[in-house]
Amino acid sequence: MSRARSILGVCFLLCVAGVSAPQRRSDPLTQAEIDQLRDTAVEPELRMKLYVQFARARLVSVEQMRSDPKVTDRPQQTHHMLEDFLAVYDELNDNLDNFEDRKSDLRKALKAVIEGDTEFQAKLRALQDDARSSREEAGEYRFILSNAIESVDSNTEDHRKLLAEQEEIWKHKKKGKS
Repeated sequence: MSRARSILGVCFLLCVAGVSAPQRRSDPLTQAEIDQLRDTAVEPELRMKLYVQFARARLVSVEQMRSDPKVTDRPQQTHHMLEDFLAVYDELNDNLDNFEDRKSDLRKALKAVIEGDTEFQAKLRALQDDARSSREEAGEYRFILSNAIESVDSNTEDHRKLLAEQEEIWKHKKKGKS
């Protein structure tokens, strides 16, 4: 009987801990951004440009917040903003995969994405350099920052390979139509 009570007590504590844990919103996109994306559901170039714009906005917000002397919880906000950037960037990549599966022409879209990748790499590395100078503060977001850098680095390489493949595919398709 006491063992059953102990198990019930542990279950109750786990449930309470789960309910009281802070919840993050599941979608980092605003309703206006979602509406813009909905309007470009079948247009890879426009859709990818929007995702690059949204990811860029997240990194610009990080820069602005970090330079604001009034911000008191800078490490925590940096962490959350980097999570949002990474979520948007992951969505960008998921959408690219979907368009690739549909055999869409992604050449123009990929050029915009690769330009964004280069910009994102520079901004993330600057944040990493800043983190090195404030080690104590950076402890709270170091892991998510390294994940973001790793994700952008590996995806940049993948995006360049995909662009080369797309150039080859569409070159042959044009020859076939001629």
